[in-house]
Amino acid sequence: MTAGGEAPGTGRRLLVVSAHAADFVWRAAGYIALTTEAGAEAHVVCLSFGERGESPGAWKQPGMTLDKVKKIRQAEAQAAGDALGAVMHFLDKGDYPLPDNEETLLELAELMRATAPDVILTHAKADPYNYDHPVAADLTIRARAIAQAFGRESAHPPLGAPPVFRFEPHQPEMCEFRPDVLVDVTPVFSRKTAAMAAMASQEHLVRYYSALAERRAVQAVRNGGPASIRYAEAYQRVFPQVSGVLA
Repeated sequence: MTAGGEAPGTGRRLLVVSAHAADFVWRAAGYIALTTEAGAEAHVVCLSFGERGESPGAWKQPGMTLDKVKKIRQAEAQAAGDALGAVMHFLDKGDYPLPDNEETLLELAELMRATAPDVILTHAKADPYNYDHPVAADLTIRARAIAQAFGRESAHPPLGAPPVFRFEPHQPEMCEFRPDVLVDVTPVFSRKTAAMAAMASQEHLVRYYSALAERRAVQAVRNGGPASIRYAEAYQRVFPQVSGVLA
């Protein structure tokens, strides 16, 4: 695991598939900011608003309804995306449970073709605490395969073979997550902080993910990164890296 030099995918078009409206913020906001800082596009797909299971702050307000929570969560996610310079896509598929069906799968595949990402980020393979997360991860991998199919009808050309990285879940030791890439997000951590601050419905997570970024930075330095790394994010590859040199 290393974190020195250019972050994988920096400067190239990025697509992040998030089960809920805040997942991308906690787990990948630093990398999104690195991408946009490099002058490339970053697209974030929120499959749901996390309106039922991931909006405790909103539901504690008097007179709250499902539609009101959706509007609150969309506004929060949009503000976070704006802080990161990302283009937001809200599919509003519903959560708890997130549906795993052909409609969602094909819509995601078409969005992949339309955005033509060079890199894709999504959830860990497993999460016994929140099954929406692995459902989103599975949909992402399957949609990528469909988007590559030359015989699939589309207004856009077939997708190539963008690498896929899983971002870090809340409890990695329970989610089959073993990071093999550590990314230095120190230069853009203030933008991640701003994005996290926008997620008022889950403000209790800000301290946790700030501290996690510091711990991952310590590991990044220990694994060969420069001593200047203060904040880092962890990722896990899905497919092998193709390279002419081992590094």
